[in-house]
Amino acid sequence: MPTDSATLAADPLADPDWPEPEGPEQRLSWWRLGFLILVIGALGAGGWFGVRHVRNSAGATAKSWAVPYVDVTLTPTFEFQDPAANPANDVALAFVVADPKDGCAPSWGGAYTPDEAASSLELDRRISQLRAAGGDVMLSVGGLTNTELAVACTDQARLTDAYRQLIKRYDVGTLDLDIEGTAVADTASLQRRAAALKTLQAEGDLTVWLTLPVSPDGLTADGLNAVRTTLEGGVSLRGVNVMTMDYGTTAKSPDMLDLSTSALNATHKQLTDLYLRLGVKLTSPQVWSRIGATPMIGQNDVDAERFTVADAQGLAQFAVDNGLGRVSMWSLNRDAPCTGTFTNVVVHSNTCSGVTQDALTFSKVFADLPGTSIGTSGRDAVAIPDQSPTVDDPSTSPYPVWRLTAQYVAGYKVVWHGVVYEAKWSSTGVDPSATGLTPTPWSVIGPVTKTDTAPKPTPTVTGVTAKWSSTTVYAKGDRVLFNGLPYEARWTTKGDVPSTEYPIAPDDPWKTLFTIPGEPITN
Repeated sequence: MPTDSATLAADPLADPDWPEPEGPEQRLSWWRLGFLILVIGALGAGGWFGVRHVRNSAGATAKSWAVPYVDVTLTPTFEFQDPAANPANDVALAFVVADPKDGCAPSWGGAYTPDEAASSLELDRRISQLRAAGGDVMLSVGGLTNTELAVACTDQARLTDAYRQLIKRYDVGTLDLDIEGTAVADTASLQRRAAALKTLQAEGDLTVWLTLPVSPDGLTADGLNAVRTTLEGGVSLRGVNVMTMDYGTTAKSPDMLDLSTSALNATHKQLTDLYLRLGVKLTSPQVWSRIGATPMIGQNDVDAERFTVADAQGLAQFAVDNGLGRVSMWSLNRDAPCTGTFTNVVVHSNTCSGVTQDALTFSKVFADLPGTSIGTSGRDAVAIPDQSPTVDDPSTSPYPVWRLTAQYVAGYKVVWHGVVYEAKWSSTGVDPSATGLTPTPWSVIGPVTKTDTAPKPTPTVTGVTAKWSSTTVYAKGDRVLFNGLPYEARWTTKGDVPSTEYPIAPDDPWKTLFTIPGEPITN
């Protein structure tokens, strides 16, 4: 996600005189303001989001909620506490990072301590005003530049206390950990962060989101490993928010909505598989409710990539249709048209979008999403069982149990730690439950059920009656029965017991004359 702007003055590409929308003479309550927006949307020709979201909000999966980002340290200051300037009820305040002088101390953008932000930016007072109007905040910790606390602070106790200070100072129940750049692959910091969050969740009701980069093919291997490390570290994770932006496509006019939905669908598959690997079976709607999307509205950092208002409407509908847990955007500060010299050109600005829009159009599209608020979203968090991996019982496994030394061909199905996997191509020694492999030779099929039983082999020949004997010398082509199943000698052998560990290795002296469930069908 683009960085916070603590060290920037007013953006040189933006016209500082673009008009702010006029606010009402009398402040409206959040409920009345939301109702007014719905009515206007339903009556006007441009009422797409008002009508369609209300119609879908009655559905079982319509749980998406809007929590746009605010760049706290950017000049001019965005008045997120004012309903006239901010249609959203909840906001994510960005970014808390390590203090440049003390890596274990939190700061806003590396430029303001919490006390300095209170006095210079009136941050504490503005948060109180938003809450008085019925809204709330989450804190976003990290970002692309500066240094996240877990990366800078190697003292576990001080790191935990730094997060604790933020929670107490701002009385927040939700932290959004924005992990980008080299931090995604920094295993030590991932483990420190997880340990700190686990401690804080044990102390109180803390909701945790991870925000990570994404491609049209889903999370990167490092990003997926960051999720796994967090879950295995004992953190009850509310969800994974993917940054649907800056894809780096070479297309002249990329379809940003198509790229974003592709990224979200791929992330859904990855998280479904990951949770299953970790012993938690979630339904498709449950996984969707644990995914968030954050587009960069308007002009992205890649010149050809522009996320339009129509793209926002499409993403909002996708969110409602699938029950996406969260929709954010970068950022409220940018939700305005660029004016003056920079109109109708590629504009990379922190204070305007660079695409055709009216002020606050993107915010209004997402603000009407019918989901829960920050204060209640943590109830759906899922903890990974704190237990050893499932020990597979061959008598209740529907396919052979995976073995480290076995040679698996494409299409072969195995059971491992209570989950069924299928080989995508030939491999040996690759743990099906492992993550972080790009690509991986195994795909997840689903969990072993309570009604499953051992695979029943089916002989492919008849007429074999001689039982195997340890004292007999068998020539190539001789056939025997072992445990009631037929085998054929590959070469001369004596005393070699026919294997019952499937698949049988090609260097085993006996080959099977039967098939078992899980073997690929060959001609």
